[in-house]
Amino acid sequence: MSAAAESTVVHRRVCTPLGEYLLAADDTALRGVWRTGQAHAPGEDRLGPAATTHPLLDRAAEQLMAYLHGEREGFSLPLRPGGTAFQQAVWRQLQLVPRGVTTTYGAIARALQRPRAAQAVGAAVGRNPLSIVVPCHRVLGADGSLIGYAGGLETKRALLRLEGVDLPG
Repeated sequence: MSAAAESTVVHRRVCTPLGEYLLAADDTALRGVWRTGQAHAPGEDRLGPAATTHPLLDRAAEQLMAYLHGEREGFSLPLRPGGTAFQQAVWRQLQLVPRGVTTTYGAIARALQRPRAAQAVGAAVGRNPLSIVVPCHRVLGADGSLIGYAGGLETKRALLRLEGVDLPG
């Protein structure tokens, strides 16, 4: 068993301008960022003990708050989301979408050389365990509509507005 597999995952709740988030990390990487009530979020009982102090959770909380206050444009954290090879590929592609820019599920599928996999991309985006940090909020429907955000469409709208995306309505 590798050292990473033996690392204990810990978690912390963080109150942000967009609501409460649950952050999870082990000794070497951030494992998750979920909005309270977010679809596909694991229960706290699956995230190890609560940690009031933890160097990586401290950095993650600080960077998340700075990002949401418009004081930071991205994240500089070691990441280790758990998922299938396809999900990992989709999440890597999400990280290539610049702040203030949107894309579509179909565009991601084409970038992965799987042009017919837009629905599978949508499922992988929806299961992204590192919301905001891995910017799944930047993915729109083929017609530019706000669809499919596990943290809620109002959260998605707020994140895109924070990044300067001009939204209809």
